[in-house]
Amino acid sequence: MSVPVVYLANNVLRTIDENGQSRTIESRFGNDLLAKAVKEQQRNAWKNQGNEGKFLTGPALWGKGDAERPIQIQLTSVCRGQTPDQFLYTLRTQHVCAILSVLQKGAEEQRIWNNNIKKLSHLSVHSQLGHIACSVEHNLGTSNIGVRLSDDGGVNEVTEGDSIDTAPSWIPGEKMQLLFQSAGIGRNKEGIVGGVGPFSVQRLEIESGELTVLAEDGKFDFLTPKQAADGTLYYIKRPYEGNVQAGLLDIVKDTVLFPFRMAGAFFGYLNFFSMMYSGKQLKTVKQRGAQQMDLPQMMIYGNLIKAQRPDDELNATSLVPRSWQLIATKPGGSEEVVASGVLCFDLAEDGSVVYSNGSTITLLSPEGKKTDLAKDSMIQQVIFLKDTSPRQQVVAGN
Repeated sequence: MSVPVVYLANNVLRTIDENGQSRTIESRFGNDLLAKAVKEQQRNAWKNQGNEGKFLTGPALWGKGDAERPIQIQLTSVCRGQTPDQFLYTLRTQHVCAILSVLQKGAEEQRIWNNNIKKLSHLSVHSQLGHIACSVEHNLGTSNIGVRLSDDGGVNEVTEGDSIDTAPSWIPGEKMQLLFQSAGIGRNKEGIVGGVGPFSVQRLEIESGELTVLAEDGKFDFLTPKQAADGTLYYIKRPYEGNVQAGLLDIVKDTVLFPFRMAGAFFGYLNFFSMMYSGKQLKTVKQRGAQQMDLPQMMIYGNLIKAQRPDDELNATSLVPRSWQLIATKPGGSEEVVASGVLCFDLAEDGSVVYSNGSTITLLSPEGKKTDLAKDSMIQQVIFLKDTSPRQQVVAGN
C-alpha cells in the first residue's frame, strides 16, 4: 500500500498507514464538549436528587457501553485536506456543528468553523484553492450545496430549491467547478414530503452558476460523484426505489395487517422508552454473549442500512447489495463496472481506487489488483490522504 487511508465507521475515525497498520483517532473537540457537558451535569446533579430513575442517553461516545452522556455527538463526514497528512471532518451535537482539521495522524487538531444553526456534512476541499464544499441540511428535509472560501469565514449556499443536493466534490483544476448528487422532493398540497425522486449527477460552475446534468436515469440513483484529471467520472449506481403505484392486492394486504402493525409500533415505542430509562428491553432477547442492544444501523442516502448478525467481529458481510455498483464513465461515454456492492469510495492521485461495502475496505491498484486493507463494522466513508511522492503527480485526484 502506497497511500494512507482514513475511514469513518461506527462514529469513530480510524487511519490505515502505508504499512497497513490501523489506529483510532479520537476527536479532541468532541471529548472537550463531552467533558464540559459532564461537569455541567454534575454541577446540576443536586436538582435531580431523590429521583428514582435516570435518563440514559445512549452508549458512550467512543466505543460501546452503558455509560450516561448528557449530549449526543455524531461524526458525520470526513475528507482529505489541502496539505499532506491532513484531513477534515464534521462533528454535530444537538447544539453545535463544527469542521475540524487534523494533522500528524491526530497529534494536532484545529477547529476551523463552528455554528449553532447550520448543519453541515459531506466535506470536499479544493486541492489547489483550499475552498471547502459541503452539504447544508435544512429542517424541511431539503439540503443545498455550501461553499466556504479559503479567505472567508462563512458558508454560502450556492444551490437552492426543493431538492436534496449533497455529496459535493471539486473537479480537478484551477476553476471553481464541482460535482454533486441531486434529487427532487415531491410534496402534497399541505407541504408534507410524499417522496424523493432519483438522484442525478450535476456539475456546477460556481462563478457563472451554470448547472449541467451529467448522469440521469429514472430507474437509477447516481451517488457520490468524483472526477479524475483525465475526465473519467466515477459514481455509485444503484436501482431507484421510489414511490410505486399500489395495486389492489397491496391495499387489501395493508388493510388486513394494519392492526398488527399498529400493535408492533406501539410495543416498539414502549420498548424504546424502557431502554432509555432503565437500560432493559420489554422483550426477552436470547443470543450469543447476552447482547441486549439492537445491531447498529445508519441512513445512507435514503436507505436504512443495518448490520448483519456476524459470526465474529470481522465478518465481511456487505451492508449493500451487489446492485450498488461503482461505475467509471470515460470522457467518450463508455461505462465500466469497477466493483459491485459498493457503499463508498475515493480516488487517489496515482489512479488507485479505495472502496468499501460497509464491512471491508478494498484497495484497487491502477493495474487492477485488489487488496483488502481492513475489516470493520458500519463503515460509511473512506478517503485517501494526499500523497506528494513524485510518481503520483501524473494524475490529480478528487
